[in-house]
Amino acid sequence: MKQQIGFIGLGAMGSGMAANLLAKGWPLTVWAHRNQEAARKLVRAGARQVATPRALAEGCDIVLLCVTGSAQVEAVVKGPDGLAAAGKPLLIVDCSTSNPSSTIALAAELAAQGVTLIDAPLARTPKEAAEGKLDVMVGGPPEAVARAHPVLEAFAARIVHTGPTGSGHTMKLLNNFISMGYSAIYSEALTLGAKAGLTPQVFNSVISGSRMDCGFYQAFFDFVVNRNENAQRFAIANALKDMTYLASFAQAAGIANPVGAVVRNGFATAVATGHGEKFVPALSDIVAGLNGVSLVESVASE
Repeated sequence: MKQQIGFIGLGAMGSGMAANLLAKGWPLTVWAHRNQEAARKLVRAGARQVATPRALAEGCDIVLLCVTGSAQVEAVVKGPDGLAAAGKPLLIVDCSTSNPSSTIALAAELAAQGVTLIDAPLARTPKEAAEGKLDVMVGGPPEAVARAHPVLEAFAARIVHTGPTGSGHTMKLLNNFISMGYSAIYSEALTLGAKAGLTPQVFNSVISGSRMDCGFYQAFFDFVVNRNENAQRFAIANALKDMTYLASFAQAAGIANPVGAVVRNGFATAVATGHGEKFVPALSDIVAGLNGVSLVESVASE
């Protein structure tokens, strides 16, 4: 008999993941804090909906979380209506991008209550979530990871066991540091080019297909050149959250991370100037605007 799966966090990524679990035959129970429409759609497809995380835990064996970060994870786990309040052995799989130190501390706290927490953050986009082709980085004891593996396969094309609990979230922060670092570099380079009369189209003609090209570049420039707002659906505010987690991690580890600090401040500037809800590629327009140039006009004039 298949284990009962619970899912919390039906956002851009989570709704696609949950739909794949249902489609692959897993018995699914959902709890929606905000996205009631996604919950209703899943219920129509055969899922069950409950009123609290505690009620979800009471009817499930494995619970997946795909929420914003550590604060939201702790909110759904702890408290009288939280997952842990069900008082039963449970495997919680945190697919959020959380702070590794919080993950490690929470896992230790839950272990004393007979609950296992492992981290399984994601790479790629909502498109791959819907297609069941995400990359997953899993941190946790081998036996817990093995138990979660068949469930993760419902929405993942690649699953990498990174090591002990917390290591998945650490690897995810490093992954996001690289991608957000590229975003900051692209944005600055485009601004310098625009100031010198080089349009984004010319810039892209040189970089696209060269050794500097990659999947992340293509998504970023689908916005820059084609103005595809949905090319990379990751909010600037969430990028800042992740870079802040990275700074916290580096500080705790006693590591100097000057590049990380610069990248974080670039996103902090974007959020402070009111652009937090925009998606990451829009950083290019924000940096250009702060420097008195327009990438949109440059594209339009081509």
